[in-house]
Amino acid sequence: MKVKSKIELKFKTPKDAEIIYKTLEVDNENFLNSKIEESTITYETDNDSLTTTLATIDDLIACEILSEKITTIKE
Repeated sequence: MKVKSKIELKFKTPKDAEIIYKTLEVDNENFLNSKIEESTITYETDNDSLTTTLATIDDLIACEILSEKITTIKE
């Protein structure tokens, strides 16, 4: 079974989106297809199981939350 998903993260500014995109891109390489447009980052997955898809999404969200907290602390 193939499981596809698409996640869009929308930020207040394009700069915020770019910072998070660059922070997460290293970890997501080979696991997620990603692109950034204006203040929106779009991630797409294509996995062989629901378990793998959920684990990938969970990891993405956890890393995004942490990246957002770190950027907020720096400001």
